[in-house]
Amino acid sequence: MALHNTLGKTGEDLADAYFSERGYTLLHRNWRFSHYEIDIIALKEDKLHFIEVKMRSSKIYGHPEEAVTKKKFQYLLNAANEFLHQHPHYRHVQYDILAINQYRNQKPDYFLIEDVYL
Repeated sequence: MALHNTLGKTGEDLADAYFSERGYTLLHRNWRFSHYEIDIIALKEDKLHFIEVKMRSSKIYGHPEEAVTKKKFQYLLNAANEFLHQHPHYRHVQYDILAINQYRNQKPDYFLIEDVYL
């Protein structure tokens, strides 16, 4: 598996634990529609969260949240619209970005950006 794929899986595993510890119910991971993907779909109280996860293991490419471009966010919206079409009973939704930095021999550092709209 390529290094970026391994890092992505590690990031999603860390994100699963992060959200579970904070009372979210994880519904889907890597939910796909056509060529779109949602990293995590989770429920907390009565709100459905569509979550984009970005992780970095070095500072060379900047902060992970900077990798969520308008185009990437539009892909998230397109996938979320299809999910809501298939599951119309959800009324309250939110789009979030979880940025994770984990440098060698250090604990992960999390930065949650809630209720994003670009």
